[in-house]
Amino acid sequence: MSDTDVIVVGGGPAGLSASLYTQKNGLETILFDTDSTWMHKAHLFNYLGIGSIDGSAFMETARTQVDSFGVERKQGETVEAVTPSDNGFVVETPADEYEATYVVLATGANRDLAESLGCSFDGDVVDVDVTMETTVTDAYATGAMVRAEEWQAIISAGDGAAAALNILSKEKGEHYHDFDVPEDAAGVFGAMAAEE
Repeated sequence: MSDTDVIVVGGGPAGLSASLYTQKNGLETILFDTDSTWMHKAHLFNYLGIGSIDGSAFMETARTQVDSFGVERKQGETVEAVTPSDNGFVVETPADEYEATYVVLATGANRDLAESLGCSFDGDVVDVDVTMETTVTDAYATGAMVRAEEWQAIISAGDGAAAALNILSKEKGEHYHDFDVPEDAAGVFGAMAAEE
């Protein structure tokens, strides 16, 4: 069994965003991505800061970004179950079991894992607070799981970021803000260039 800080289930905009924020800020993160995102059917004209991009190209860029920060991306490995454990959660796949302190569910409109985990629902959607935390402590749900119709890439990415920032705030013991300034770019991307 592999242990980590955060496990994210789902590799669309919500899952990738959550993974980016947690890994970038020092929490070891495993992301399970089956590439079943709706983004492959999308073309983005409505994502702030992007004039026009094909959904699959957006996904490729986002995956490259999380990979560059060191997220352990389990591409094609399907999560079959998420259950509570003494130390957080156990995530089961056909290949292995993984344990994490926090879990972020980002499985689009598929809410089966949230239901089996025991998360409360509000009608057909998973019940979350403003930080995307479910009624199961340290379990988060994002994107289409928590919204009846507001299925937008930018909203989902924001949900993933909200979940990650709450996790980081819990870990740091104070409200945490991931706020970069231009001086950070040279250090971050310079270090990445030096590793190549």
